[in-house]
Amino acid sequence: MLRNLLFFFAAVFLLTSCGEDSKHFKIEGRLLQMNQGEFYIYSNDAAISGIDTIKVQGGRFSYEIPCQAPATLTLVFPNFSETPVFAQPGKTVKIDGDASHLKMLKITGTKDNELMTGFRRQIAGASPPEIRQFAEKFIENNPQSPVGEWLLNKYFIATAMPDYPAANRLLRVMMKGQPQNSVLKRLSGSVEKMKNTSTGNSLPSFSVYDINGRTISSTELSTGTAVIVLWATWSYDSTDLLRQLQMLKAGSFKILAVNLDPSKRDCRSYMKTNEITFPVVCTGEMFDTPVLKQLALQSPSDNLVVKNGKIVGRNLNIQDLTRMLGGQ
Repeated sequence: MLRNLLFFFAAVFLLTSCGEDSKHFKIEGRLLQMNQGEFYIYSNDAAISGIDTIKVQGGRFSYEIPCQAPATLTLVFPNFSETPVFAQPGKTVKIDGDASHLKMLKITGTKDNELMTGFRRQIAGASPPEIRQFAEKFIENNPQSPVGEWLLNKYFIATAMPDYPAANRLLRVMMKGQPQNSVLKRLSGSVEKMKNTSTGNSLPSFSVYDINGRTISSTELSTGTAVIVLWATWSYDSTDLLRQLQMLKAGSFKILAVNLDPSKRDCRSYMKTNEITFPVVCTGEMFDTPVLKQLALQSPSDNLVVKNGKIVGRNLNIQDLTRMLGGQ
């Protein structure tokens, strides 16, 4: 009996001292060529509230969050390059890399992060068509991995030249591997709508109230040039896009921003702090916001460019938006 008790307390001590915690996720890392500095982390699925800062001291860093379900986090480095990290409750991952070669980061500790590391190495130096082929093969070979969902969105959907037939086929593959994944189900239902809002189509008819109660309609946005953008206070990419559009606008085109935050108060606070003056729709319904579904916008920074009622651009980055809008 005494022996069993001693074994029990020893086990408890080891678990505690090793930091085992089924309700948290931890990142530990080392970056060469960055002795001191900082970078950012956010999550599109709201696993992190807002944008957090990760401090680098002596080339090393550590970050921990409460985590009760798998989530996808995004690291944003000083050069604005982004790297996904796949979080799991109770897990710790280690990041090793060189700040001058961030595309080659090595992330270990869970199967999904190691799969993503392998994919990064596989596409190093590959052309865009080759990268799509590699992504397609990865999804087919790993239908249960959240890495596939990230690759599908990046290379087949949230791109200036989406491939909806391929996205539909790959979604069916993943849904067989993850039949309970509600995100995949929502995405599958949106792909058909995306076809109707792709480049060359007319802007669908809609009427919405902005956060101040003003009515904004598709008719109003169909005269001249307009940009419709999806954003959230917790998404660095989308807030940066808003800032850039605010500076670029100067009265030459219209903007309608659709906000994903569950709190109108947070949305108003951000607008006030950052002097956002164009119309913002914020219903607090997040991904269930009706106009978001109607326009098939999927994730923060997704956007539509409309000229005289016709969609002429979709999911453009700020450089391409600047080129397209520069002559307005």
